[in-house]
Amino acid sequence: MRTIDTLKQQIDSLPEVPGVYQYFNVHDEIIYVGKAKNLKKRVSSYFNKVHEQGKTNVLVKNIASLKYIVVATEEDALLLENNLIKQHQPRYNVLLKDGKTYPSICITNEPFPRVFKTRNIIKNGSLYYGPYSSNWTINSLLEIIHRLYPIRTCRLPLFNDSIQKGKFKVCLQYHIHKCNGPCEAKESIEEYQKHIEQVKKIIEGDGNEISKFLMNQMQKLSSEFKFEEAHLIKQKHELIENYRSKSVISNTILDNTDVFAFEENENSAYINILRISKGSIIQGYTIEYKKRLDEQKEDILAIAIVELREKLKSNSKEIVLPFKIDIDLKGIQFVVPQRGDRKKLLDLAEQNVRQFKLDKLKQTEKLNPDQRAIQLLEAIKEKLALPKLPMQIECFDNSNIQGSDAVAACVVYIKGKPAKKEYRKYSIKTVQGPDDYASMKEVVRRRYSRAINEELTLPDMIVADGGIGQMEVIRQVIEDELKLQIPIAGLAKDGKHRTNEILIGFPPQTVGLKPTDQLFKFFAGMQDEVHRFAITFHRNKRSKNQVASELNNIDGIGEKTKNDLIKQFKSVKRIRNAKIEELAEIIGTNRSSIVYNYFNDGLKP
Repeated sequence: MRTIDTLKQQIDSLPEVPGVYQYFNVHDEIIYVGKAKNLKKRVSSYFNKVHEQGKTNVLVKNIASLKYIVVATEEDALLLENNLIKQHQPRYNVLLKDGKTYPSICITNEPFPRVFKTRNIIKNGSLYYGPYSSNWTINSLLEIIHRLYPIRTCRLPLFNDSIQKGKFKVCLQYHIHKCNGPCEAKESIEEYQKHIEQVKKIIEGDGNEISKFLMNQMQKLSSEFKFEEAHLIKQKHELIENYRSKSVISNTILDNTDVFAFEENENSAYINILRISKGSIIQGYTIEYKKRLDEQKEDILAIAIVELREKLKSNSKEIVLPFKIDIDLKGIQFVVPQRGDRKKLLDLAEQNVRQFKLDKLKQTEKLNPDQRAIQLLEAIKEKLALPKLPMQIECFDNSNIQGSDAVAACVVYIKGKPAKKEYRKYSIKTVQGPDDYASMKEVVRRRYSRAINEELTLPDMIVADGGIGQMEVIRQVIEDELKLQIPIAGLAKDGKHRTNEILIGFPPQTVGLKPTDQLFKFFAGMQDEVHRFAITFHRNKRSKNQVASELNNIDGIGEKTKNDLIKQFKSVKRIRNAKIEELAEIIGTNRSSIVYNYFNDGLKP
């Protein structure tokens, strides 16, 4: 059954890349296939508004689930959509007619092959490349091929017997040097086949002949000041260069092939299959296996091959794999490609299985928000060699200006996230002057003495916003005075006051983390947070003290009145500019007159 929540989870985890999406009804039947240059945006658009067309609204109501296949380019998405619509003929898609079939390049199965464009695929041993979504591209490619190589354009049945009997005569193409005249035995099969082999390489994107030829043509035309013609050649050069790494969606050299990709993590293995028929992807499917033991990836992939081929009713005679496996299936050839078309298809399958793995991780995190945090804490535990998961981490920082209004702050992280209700701020009471070490000692002693007395939860780890010195004074209080065993870390800064290393243990050891590491970012974020909290408290206290010191000069105003004014107006400037009625609302008529007259009648001494 379709649920909105399930569909929303699927849509939220879609990647923002080109691809083809498939909608299924409650009977698991494909009802629509579409292409997108951005899968997430395109699919989301179906569900976030009411459509003007009633048929689209009907389609949306019937969508129970969706699947997608990631591709490399928008053109690949166009071709794959075409293939899947032809294969499945979904109910809500416009039916494709034969006239809409994309053209391919054919190299005929003859002693002297022809090279031409066609929309009809005939199984007679000929080679077909494509389909191509752009007529301009395929026409430009054929034009250049025929300009580069003397390939015949006639339809004569050129066989040895006929040629030896002199049945054919050369035509105009021979006289204008576009054909070497094989019809009169003026060119051997061996020489002709050399041209065909080079043509194959060009079409397959493996050669540089086209680029070199066009570059020479551009330079020649430019030197002759024929800039318009040179520009036209440049356009063809750019288009062919872009297409030389041709689409991996279709290649009729590959027929009846299954392509498998493999990904895994600690708990699961993921296997993707792309089914290729007549050179086109006709199906993509990914499954997940839950690991029970320490299964080898080769064993898991072998099991998946048998299961997926049975599930999808595949009878392919060729299987493309990412690595070798110990399996022997009668009549089936296994290939581990290193380059070429099979490698491109394998790369595409691997892209899809990686995306599936990522989607699963995102869905799991949404169902269990704590999982990602636990993974982070496990990484901290391992990297810092802690005795247990640091479920509660507390970080301290001091703030003062030349010892005035000295304060300290403690931020608390529970399960890897800030617990702001647990934050605490401290005014330094026993330290005179700017002594950060003594201030840190006082705050740590006050916090954890109270925690012990009131039997509050102690942290699993303490972090100092400082280096070795701060760590040592915390250790003296925690271990020597309070007899506690809590791991202590330090966040040391460089000359530009930026965190550059994380320290742990005694004597402190540097933890090898790069600034780009997730753990480094976590501690740097914690340091920024405690610094922000301490600075904010310090500024507020300094501001209040400045206000209070000014109000101390007003005779007849007591401590309670000063606190009421500070709480309401925040600054001396606001108190000075306040109307007497505003003051009276806070402190009464008599005292408001005293304050108002002090600031406005020149009574200030």
